[in-house]
Amino acid sequence: MGKIVIRASLVIIGDEILSGRTEDKNLSYLAKWLAKLGIDICEVRIVLDVERDIITAVNNLRKKYDYVFTTGGIGPTHDDITTDSIAKAFGVEARVDDSALEKMKDFLDGKELTEPLLKMLKIPEGGELIYSPATKAPGYKIGNVFVMAGIPKIMQGMLEGMYDYLEKGDVVHSKSLDIMVGESFFAEDLALIQNKFKNVSVGSYPFSRDGLYGATIVIRSTQESDLASCESLVKDLIAKL
Repeated sequence: MGKIVIRASLVIIGDEILSGRTEDKNLSYLAKWLAKLGIDICEVRIVLDVERDIITAVNNLRKKYDYVFTTGGIGPTHDDITTDSIAKAFGVEARVDDSALEKMKDFLDGKELTEPLLKMLKIPEGGELIYSPATKAPGYKIGNVFVMAGIPKIMQGMLEGMYDYLEKGDVVHSKSLDIMVGESFFAEDLALIQNKFKNVSVGSYPFSRDGLYGATIVIRSTQESDLASCESLVKDLIAKL
């Protein structure tokens, strides 16, 4: 797809996601934000609030991809076990960060610093803090793993704190074109177009609108000249049908 391809994965952590009680709203936002930096999310795993599952997912993915992002499980309750699990994945202890503690004390201005609050200030040894404007409780990075909150507003705020840590890749450009026939009518021709452009990803995504079947053809590439040439052939295909 390009000269520099940076590959990432996401681990979504939380019983509430897998039970259907809560709909994940972070994947789409994160994928679009990373795409602007030339970073592609290539794999997503959703795991329960279970220590061994979190450890397994993180350890597998951090060896496979340039970056791993996690969302969820860094709150104050007993079932928020992400930080302890990440620490075990790296073979280190999770401790209250001194800098995070001072920020929280300043924020509380003499109010009680409870155990649940202290829990949110723990990060694995060797981790670096990542803050969101929406909260005084931080996320963090350790190695190539970035650990963020599950609440969308807080997660989104943490992204800016990650920016300087991330290597930037070639930005992927894309075009979308609708074709108002079923995929079986153009599948072979579309495959021929794909074969002509090795630097372009060509995908077809079917839809039904007002009783009519069609598909959106999405072409993606870091090479704008190849993208333009591919787009021209796709338009010719649509016109023919």
